[in-house]
Amino acid sequence: MKRFILILTLFLAIGLQSHAQDDDKKEHGRLQALKIAYITKKLNLSPEEAQKFWPIYNQYEEEVRKTQIEVRQRGGTEIERDEKILAIRKKFNGEFLKAISSEKVNAFFRTEKEFNGVVQREMMERRQQRIEQRNNRQRQN
Repeated sequence: MKRFILILTLFLAIGLQSHAQDDDKKEHGRLQALKIAYITKKLNLSPEEAQKFWPIYNQYEEEVRKTQIEVRQRGGTEIERDEKILAIRKKFNGEFLKAISSEKVNAFFRTEKEFNGVVQREMMERRQQRIEQRNNRQRQN
């Protein structure tokens, strides 16, 4: 876990320095690759399970992403967003059960939350560091 966090930190450090849209897309791709590797390792998916699981996961993630964008664009509330995502999770729970065991489905949802929490904490820490650096520069000038 510590090694993963270190690797994640390095990728985020490299990617967060650039603000160009192309770089943002590349960073998103790197983050997705890390997420896939993290989930695969945590779930210990067999090749057969992975072959069935990842297409379902891609559909799941696309629905979640579209929902988040839609709610944000409409100015929806956090509760509304969470309710819609919960409905998607419930819907895909059955789909995931077609590919992997119920224990692995539960582990997937926990692992996804864990991964997202690590990324969110890292981003908040980096944002705070940028603010502190900016404040230090302003004090020096």
